[in-house]
Amino acid sequence: MRAAVMPAPGAPIEVRDLFVPPLAPGAVLLETIASEVCGTDVHLWHGRLSGVPYPIVPGHVAVGRIAAVGAAGPVGAARPGAPAATAPCDLDGRPFEIGEVVTFVDVHGTCGACWYCLVARQSTRCPKRRVYGITMGVADGPSGGWAERILLRPGTQLLRLPPGLEPATFIGGGCGAVTAFHAVRRGGVRLGDAVVVLGAGPVGLSAAAFAAASGADPVVVVGAPADRLAMAGRMGATMSLDLDRLPHAARRDAVLACTGGRGADVVIEAAGVPAAVTEGATLCRDGGVLVVAGHYTDGGAIPLNPHAHLNRPHLEVRGCWGSDASHFEGAIRAMARHQGRVPWSDMVTRWYPIEESGAALQAVADRSVLKAGIRPTTGSAPGA
Repeated sequence: MRAAVMPAPGAPIEVRDLFVPPLAPGAVLLETIASEVCGTDVHLWHGRLSGVPYPIVPGHVAVGRIAAVGAAGPVGAARPGAPAATAPCDLDGRPFEIGEVVTFVDVHGTCGACWYCLVARQSTRCPKRRVYGITMGVADGPSGGWAERILLRPGTQLLRLPPGLEPATFIGGGCGAVTAFHAVRRGGVRLGDAVVVLGAGPVGLSAAAFAAASGADPVVVVGAPADRLAMAGRMGATMSLDLDRLPHAARRDAVLACTGGRGADVVIEAAGVPAAVTEGATLCRDGGVLVVAGHYTDGGAIPLNPHAHLNRPHLEVRGCWGSDASHFEGAIRAMARHQGRVPWSDMVTRWYPIEESGAALQAVADRSVLKAGIRPTTGSAPGA
C-alpha cells in the first residue's frame, strides 16, 4: 500500500510502499477515505514534539471504510470464548460490519489501571497512551491517515459517522473540532455565556461553532487574516476582532463594550501563541474561566502578574490537553446535528492526494490554506 511518510524532522515527505502485516485478532484494517493536515503535523515536521518514533505516517484523525478484521467470521462477531478484543463494537455495544464508514479515537493504549485513569479520571494523562500518526511509527505498521489503508490495533475505539454526516464534513472539523469540543466542555460554557475565542484556525473556528451551539452570546473571535474572520462569522461568531488591525487595548474595549463592561465569562485560547494566554486573562470577567487549549508544544514563557491576572480577578485557568472517546463521540454528534448551519466542509481549502502530502504540509505551515485535506486519490472532496 502507498503511504506518505515523514522520515525525520525537516525532511521531505516521501511516498513509500508499506507492507501490511497480518491482522492480529481484534485488529481492524481501514480503507482510507480522507484525512487531514493539522497543526500537530506541522509541529512534527518541525521537530517540536518529543518521543516521536520517526519515520511516521502522519494523519492521526481520519475516516475510512472497514476492509478487514483480524478475527474469524463477520466483523464484530465474537467467537465462543474469545476475548473482547476479537469483537469490535461501538460505544453502545453494537458490532461493526465490513464496509461501514467509521473514524477512530486516535489515542490508543490508555491502561485503565493507573492513578490518572482510575483516581484522577484523566485518561489523557495516562503514561501508557499512544497516538496514531504521532507516537506510533512505520515500525508499528501503517498507523496514520496519509495512506491508502490504516492498521488499527486491537482495542482501538471505532465510531460510526451518523447518517448524513459525510467524511468531508467530519474531516473539515477533524482534529480541531474534537479539540474544540473538549475546550468548550472544559470551559463549562452555558446558555447566555459571553465567550471569547482567541485564534481563528481550525480549533478556534470550531470552538466558536460549539460555543454558539451551546447558547453562548456573544461569541467573539480574535484572530487574522480577514478571510478566517469571515469564516468565523459563518461558523457562529457574533463579532470578529482583527488581530492585525486592532491593538490589544482596542480589542479589550470591544469585548468590554459587548459584555456590559465585565468581560467574557469564558475565554478559550486556541492560538498557540504564548502572549494569547496573557491577553485571555485580561479579557475574562472577574471570576471567569480561561481555557488554554492551543499549546500542544512549548512556545516559550510569558510575563504574568499573579496579582493582576489571577488572584485579584479570581480567575480560574484550566488546561486542556488531548482528547478521549467522550470528546470524539460528542463532537461527531454535534457536527451531525448542526452541519446544516455550520459549514465545516468549507474549512478545507483544498484536497491533496497522497503524492502531494508534502505540498499540503507546506501550505498549512505557510498558512496559505485554512486547512488541507488528504485523500488516497486525485479528484474532488471525498464521499462515502
